[in-house]
Amino acid sequence: MDWYLKVLKQYADFSGRARRKEYWMFMLFHLIIIFLLSFLLGFSSNDFGDDSGPSPIVIGVLGIYFLATLIPSIAVTVRRLHDIGKSGWFYLLNFIPYIGGFIVLIFTCMDSENKTNQWGNNPKGIGNDSNIDLIGKE
Repeated sequence: MDWYLKVLKQYADFSGRARRKEYWMFMLFHLIIIFLLSFLLGFSSNDFGDDSGPSPIVIGVLGIYFLATLIPSIAVTVRRLHDIGKSGWFYLLNFIPYIGGFIVLIFTCMDSENKTNQWGNNPKGIGNDSNIDLIGKE
């Protein structure tokens, strides 16, 4: 849950880097919340026997949640792309039908660059040159 809240606190921070753990823990909690809202709101509707579709309340609550988490979701994905050395503009690959989302999925599964890149130090702390330069200079 801490990873989810961390991403929400960095609501519109498109700079820097995000580890795989930060990205995937946010996405996991995001999907759990969507599932729980859908499940709970689905049972609260009065249309159990009606096949006319989801109630407007369900759509409204899910829509509000989606809008509230849209920018943080994009921001953490952009930071994740930065972590592997890709520009945030690669996020737009999601709009290419069929293959684009799959490419972004592969990018988000890749390991971090083991060095400092133009978006900052490695969040894992591995390969950050600034830390190596301090060794033996006491």
